Amino acid sequence: MLINFFHGLKEAGIPVTTRELLDLMEGLKRHVAFSDMDDFYYFSRTCMVKDEKYFDRFDRAFGAHFKELEGLDDIIETLIPDDWLRSEFMKNLTDEEKEKIESLGGLEKLIEEFKNRLEEQKERHQGGNKWVGTGGTSPFGQEGYHPEGIRVGPNGGNKKAVKVWDKRDFKNLDDSVQLGTRNIKVAMRRLRKFARTGAADELDLDDTISSTARNAGMLDIKMVPERHNAVKVLLFFDVGGSMDPHVKVCEELFSAARTEFKHMENFYFHNFVYESVWGNNIRRHNERTQMLDILHKYSRDYKVIFVGDASMSPYEIVQPGGSVEHWNEESGEVWMRRLQDVYDKIIWINPTPEEDWQFTQSVAITHQLLEGKMYPLTLKGLEEGMAYLTK
Repeated sequence: MLINFFHGLKEAGIPVTTRELLDLMEGLKRHVAFSDMDDFYYFSRTCMVKDEKYFDRFDRAFGAHFKELEGLDDIIETLIPDDWLRSEFMKNLTDEEKEKIESLGGLEKLIEEFKNRLEEQKERHQGGNKWVGTGGTSPFGQEGYHPEGIRVGPNGGNKKAVKVWDKRDFKNLDDSVQLGTRNIKVAMRRLRKFARTGAADELDLDDTISSTARNAGMLDIKMVPERHNAVKVLLFFDVGGSMDPHVKVCEELFSAARTEFKHMENFYFHNFVYESVWGNNIRRHNERTQMLDILHKYSRDYKVIFVGDASMSPYEIVQPGGSVEHWNEESGEVWMRRLQDVYDKIIWINPTPEEDWQFTQSVAITHQLLEGKMYPLTLKGLEEGMAYLTK
């Protein structure tokens, strides 16, 4: 069974080796995971998966493999040995639950009757008092009522079952899912260039030891400035309209960026960048920053990141007067090319799924303007974007 499971993981694209399989088998021999499917899931994932971006693939391979075990016979014979099924199960029952089981003739009779009904039943059953189904009074099923029974499925109705065969669902985690602040921080750490500037307020242990040794053992403390990320970032956020559904993930991205980058300036725009942007949405009509001022104030070594869904009328990008809020004398395309003339590294992070980009013409135009440097707001997308900015 574990050999087939191992091959299933390899077919799912998870880089597993024989070493991981041997570790899993050794752990099972030592009862690291014993008599509990959840324990086996977590232990096998720990053994076989070395990178969390493969969790989703593992969950799907795990589900596909063990879903093939149909019926109670397969579960008992393959996963649950008889020598602990009854003894371990009975240990966890209260006296009242044991009395309920005895009222049906004991655990043996309850399981035997369950197997017999699974063999007789040929279709899904809703309601009633005999078959394995939902919403009835049969001892076997889900979301029904019977004082002594076996629940089949994840969510119980009246919570009276004396035994639960539960389909375990696991939350997917892969490098294509959208992110929380912590994961965004991890991805953004690729964009780092450390330097020491400012006051010398951090102990330089290596230099202190060397200097003390050269000073015949007399303590000579050496201090250095704090080491910090010297990367400079200009961050532009699209706000309003079609970006409203993405506010939460943009807030997480902004929070993570604030933590990771000491030298960061952020501005807002709507749909596309024109002759001015703003730093405060409340005062955006009265306090705007001219794009020419940004081009002259912030040096060429700044990395530029745009965050937006790039979903708008194509005229808003390529035509003067295309903006929906004001008359722009020059097109957004002209202003984007001016940015590209000043800054070497510009990327666009898009919170909409990458597979949907092809259906919006403005996304294709923006993608072309940025010479393909548009990335989805996912773990993988952020890592690729940060990797490009560090080149």
